[in-house]
Amino acid sequence: MKPGMEVGQKATISVSVTPDMYAQFEGNVVHPAYSTVSMVYHMEWAARQIILPYIEEGEEGIGAAVTVKHLSPTPAGEELAVTATLTELVANKIVCALQVIHGDHVVGKGEVTQFILPRKDLDEKIEQAKTVF
Repeated sequence: MKPGMEVGQKATISVSVTPDMYAQFEGNVVHPAYSTVSMVYHMEWAARQIILPYIEEGEEGIGAAVTVKHLSPTPAGEELAVTATLTELVANKIVCALQVIHGDHVVGKGEVTQFILPRKDLDEKIEQAKTVF
């Protein structure tokens, strides 16, 4: 991992809510609003922005935990800002607090934990998992 990552760093992504982000199961829309599944995806993507500049050749980031509170619905066409703030950095463990904002309202919050690992170790673990299942 390259040096320079520090607690307090922030990364923000912008999201335009589209119908493919609606809450749905097996292609059936439950309600026409931003889904929790989409929120988790965007939280992980924002948190990944924190680590991307620090991943060295031969390394990769991997998600380890996500906690989410989806506080308010957001319909299609609305804009969201998803901000990750680095709150904990211990060796190769990176923890980010997340907020999803619509206008001046918090519509979601949570935490994402990632690790930066040697790519070969990660590839070996994936291969081992194939034989277990």
